[in-house]
Amino acid sequence: MKIVDAKVIVCCPGRNFVTLKIMTDEGIYGLGDATLNGMEKSVVAYLENYCIPSLIGRDPGNIEDIWHYFYRGVYWRRGAVSMTAVSAIDMALWDIKGKALNTPLYNLIGGKSRDKVLVYCHSYGKDIAEAINDVGKHIEKGFRAVRVQSGIPGIEHTYGVPKDNKPYEPAQIGLAHEEIWDTSRYLNFVPELFKKVRETFGDNIHLLHDAHHRCTPVEAARLTKELEPYHLFWLEDPVAGELQEGLRLIRQHSTTPIAIGEVFNTIYDYSTLITEQLIDFIRMPIVHGGGITHLLKVAAIASVYHINTGFHGATDLSPVNLAASIHFNTAVNNFGILEYMPHQEIVSEVFKTNFRFEDGYLKIDDSPGIGVDIDEKAALKFPYNMARLPVNRKTDGTMFNW
Repeated sequence: MKIVDAKVIVCCPGRNFVTLKIMTDEGIYGLGDATLNGMEKSVVAYLENYCIPSLIGRDPGNIEDIWHYFYRGVYWRRGAVSMTAVSAIDMALWDIKGKALNTPLYNLIGGKSRDKVLVYCHSYGKDIAEAINDVGKHIEKGFRAVRVQSGIPGIEHTYGVPKDNKPYEPAQIGLAHEEIWDTSRYLNFVPELFKKVRETFGDNIHLLHDAHHRCTPVEAARLTKELEPYHLFWLEDPVAGELQEGLRLIRQHSTTPIAIGEVFNTIYDYSTLITEQLIDFIRMPIVHGGGITHLLKVAAIASVYHINTGFHGATDLSPVNLAASIHFNTAVNNFGILEYMPHQEIVSEVFKTNFRFEDGYLKIDDSPGIGVDIDEKAALKFPYNMARLPVNRKTDGTMFNW
């Protein structure tokens, strides 16, 4: 079998998605997610101009070699754009292999370790009362794990909380808009939020929270310590992860579990965090973290240090990545939880999926490969529409982490 062609499909059914389709001389094709929120066209250009020409004529079964060709063979390696492209290629090749062998992806990477994958949802409100009401609605839908975010008095825009009744989508059409942030207000507010949520729903529901990189290590240490009585499943991204050593201070002060890395791209972003057991969950998604080939290695190393998976899974990633993540987490032993934001109904006009939500879990069928397909004619009805994530400033105007 040889790769004879590949194309990049860009569409916007509610939000922008980038899909790589690799075709073979036996009529089998594979799909890979190449979506990088706010930087979609950069990945498209890299795939079309540099990667696809180097794919033609290769044996798609040589996944390991092809992965290293596009990682080691590029002098300027790593980075979000190049690793998203590598991930898309890798996903598509695993999809082809599964279809060629007529077996689902999870069978190719170890078989089932479990029958279903625990997921968490996003719950929010403009204030504590509204957030608590929304948590209750998600519990009624069957969710057993809920990420809770709330508007904060004195802060106009709060991460994870929409300004209207629409589903939360931070990317906005056009250039990035600026938001204002006050960490001290946030730190004073969040413990009270989780105190009220626990008082309302008790201890039998998993609670999560995303700090979204907005604390210094000492601020994060204070926050994790003050949240300990409410037994969070995890606190996500308490600090910006570039300085891996910053997590040491948090560990010295708190036993609140830490999840980090949705913006990471390789194992080297995690090396200190894993080997010093400074975190509890790896968040790096398949679509940005080098694909299935690389994440299998990262998960294996993490397992030695009692660290579980907790992949990023917001709606800024396509159903192809979500299905691949379900397969992956069905197979690996050290699965923790998977983020799940249901896509808008309009997405189903373009992508045919093979998974379903049931009683707090996602289940996937035994379709060969990844099991998701794309309707290219339908995709043409939804042209790309540039959208950017916000940028953040402190109250005095200083640029800060969004």
